Amino acid sequence: MTTDNNPSLKQLIQSGTFIVAPGVYDGLSAKIADQMGFHALYMTGYGTVASRLGVPDAGIATYNDMVEGVKCVAGDTKTPVIADADTGYGGLLNVRTTVRGYEAAGAAAIQLEDQEVPKKCGHTLGRRVIPMEDMVMKIKVAIDSRLSDETLIIARTDARTEHGLDEALRRAEAYANAGADILFVESPETIEEMEKIGTSLDAPLLANMVPGGGRTPDVSAEQLKQFGYNIAIYPGVGFCAASAAVSEAFTYLKDHGSVIGLDLPQTNITELHTLMGFEDVWEFERKFGQRE
Repeated sequence: MTTDNNPSLKQLIQSGTFIVAPGVYDGLSAKIADQMGFHALYMTGYGTVASRLGVPDAGIATYNDMVEGVKCVAGDTKTPVIADADTGYGGLLNVRTTVRGYEAAGAAAIQLEDQEVPKKCGHTLGRRVIPMEDMVMKIKVAIDSRLSDETLIIARTDARTEHGLDEALRRAEAYANAGADILFVESPETIEEMEKIGTSLDAPLLANMVPGGGRTPDVSAEQLKQFGYNIAIYPGVGFCAASAAVSEAFTYLKDHGSVIGLDLPQTNITELHTLMGFEDVWEFERKFGQRE
């Protein structure tokens, strides 16, 4: 949840600020990122589903699962949160519920995609999209459902992989005309395609950076800005690093029966107490006589 002292995501975009948003997926990752000075955080669907449920990002998570994720990452942060809302979890009435629920939970921007239900991760094959006209209606409903103009609607199209870039651009333009605030053409496969997206669409643009196995080339923020993009999200940067670190730590513990000698960066418990807000708990206990 943003504070009055921080610019909204809409204000940042209007000012021409290029936004780099790390992927957050739970309360701890959100707290860590929130104190680092990013302009926005991205609540990754993949990471949230993996963290909360331990299942693939394949349409298994429900609206209730995900709106609780939004509350977790946005409820106690000052940085604007861009939240992945998949397909809106159903038809038009579901989209209205999703937008209202995400907005109430603290999302600054709500990302909706034109995949069929059940959806799939945007960097996997076999994704199928709904008719363009159906997605246009979803966007119109989303725009009508938000309570504040500061809450932005991001329209994502997954048409590139199965239908080509021209179809993806045709859809993106239609979604902009329907009122989407930000456009997200998922999975362009070359630098040239990324440049074409930037020159073809007259709206704020979001790029999805998935290094190490993604379908889109990994380019710098400066390059993306030159191409015409406004936002770069890095959904996996946190949970991929965390997964590797946890795996290494657990392996060491299993092999050695302790963590003595484990050569792995770790937050010490005092720093973690501070991050999690224990000072406030202790002050409360002192005030009300519950702590000696």
